[in-house]
Amino acid sequence: MVRKFIEKKIAARKKPDLHVDMKLGSGWHKRNFLAEVVIPSMFTKRHGEKTKPVYPELREGQLCITWIGHASFLIQTPEHSILIDPNWAKWLKVIKRIRQPGIEIHDLPAIDLVLVTHAHFDHLDRKTLRAVASDQAIVVPEHVGGLVHGLGFNHVQELRQWECFEFGDLKVTLTPARHWGARVLHDSHRGFGGFHIEYAGRSVFHCGDSAWFEGFTEIGERLPVEIALLPIGAYEAPTKRDVHMNPEEAIDAFLQLKARTLVPMHYGTFRLSYEPLHEPPERLIRHGADKQVIDRIRILNEGEPTVF
Repeated sequence: MVRKFIEKKIAARKKPDLHVDMKLGSGWHKRNFLAEVVIPSMFTKRHGEKTKPVYPELREGQLCITWIGHASFLIQTPEHSILIDPNWAKWLKVIKRIRQPGIEIHDLPAIDLVLVTHAHFDHLDRKTLRAVASDQAIVVPEHVGGLVHGLGFNHVQELRQWECFEFGDLKVTLTPARHWGARVLHDSHRGFGGFHIEYAGRSVFHCGDSAWFEGFTEIGERLPVEIALLPIGAYEAPTKRDVHMNPEEAIDAFLQLKARTLVPMHYGTFRLSYEPLHEPPERLIRHGADKQVIDRIRILNEGEPTVF
């Protein structure tokens, strides 16, 4: 009995599938992230405007997507308001938020469901979650639930990769990603992934964080992807590890998913790597033109509800 209990605890602490290699990449020491990025960012004035959003009354078959900034989105159906990776933090420890959230947190509609893709500080902000919690459900990957208990949610649902959570007519599936989910150095067992949301024949895929990997093909084969919210920034990591997609890889993932529309995210808000903040969308547009998919890319402005 004791042996089985210990084996179960050890198994629960194993790294999830598709966990990236945590070794520092070649040449990581040749640049100084603190001097080149962190300190200059501290003296950079925050820019961007917070708007007073006017949420449309949605007809049957319509979806509304509002980009709040970074990986934070408000997804609305005629019946639901869903927050994904909400983050209104001004700082991630020493990393300053360079661009303001698109809307004030008190201008959100009543939130029915919250989804958090993984435990990293730029995706799981406990202060923000406490502010938006109002006795509703929250969905997180496995071994992340302990970080959100006690914040004001009436139900914490943990999912493994490919597991589903049904909320009325809404179906949420946790998809694979190639990343890692540790909140701190010793908890690399925490899960991570993306969320596929289906409602009334429409679908939205929020990738979470991910390096490029062949699994995007499987996601597109197993699930219908109409609108793909894909990360395009933080690709010149100070660790030199391959943990985020660059814009060209995001378009490759978009094509593998067989999605109709690409909405870029995870750029311009926090400077988490060496590339300049303006570079990711410029590269995305150039590569989109080269791949003849430029008319399928929708770059959203923070705080502006967009009907699809």
